[in-house]
Amino acid sequence: MRLHRVFMLAVLTGALLVPGAPAFADITGFLGVAGGPSARVTKGLAVGAGLIVVGWEVEYSDTTSDVFHGSPRFQTGTVNVLVQTPIDVRGLQFYGTGGAGAYHEEIVGVSRTNVGVDVGGGVKKSLIGPLRLRVDYRVFHLAGSPIGAKFVHRFYVGANIKFYKKTGGDWRPPDIRPWRTRAACEASDRIRHPGRCANATGT
Repeated sequence: MRLHRVFMLAVLTGALLVPGAPAFADITGFLGVAGGPSARVTKGLAVGAGLIVVGWEVEYSDTTSDVFHGSPRFQTGTVNVLVQTPIDVRGLQFYGTGGAGAYHEEIVGVSRTNVGVDVGGGVKKSLIGPLRLRVDYRVFHLAGSPIGAKFVHRFYVGANIKFYKKTGGDWRPPDIRPWRTRAACEASDRIRHPGRCANATGT
């Protein structure tokens, strides 16, 4: 089974495991650099959900090959647990993450597939409404005998959109408008989650 199919299956499975308590969900599209043995361009997509502090995330990434330096194309499909700050601090939400999954390498007709683990962390910066800037760093430890490096370091910058689950309702972005005052935001019946009024201006 190809990694992108594993990714979609994990997303659907994780969605069924999210409890009915106040929760969040978000999606991240990213672009970055992965090294091991040489630096190459990487891109991918991550979908996550969970409670206020603890959550899970399913990610698919694809790193280009560098034949000149002997670096294979590197694809990963991982499931991670995230522990994050419950509210934004000056628009910043910090998190740590760790997980496991599968990887696939390929270069000049030679391929290899195995499992691995990863650990890392990052920060999400509120921009406007549900849109956030995400910066992430991770280290992958690959099992078996990988074609490239045993340890792959990756850094990316991505666009993140966050959604909240209303009680007994649907997923929706937080109701944050740059021109709203914090008092008006907190008084709104639609605001029922810590940190939703972090971007509200005024008092």
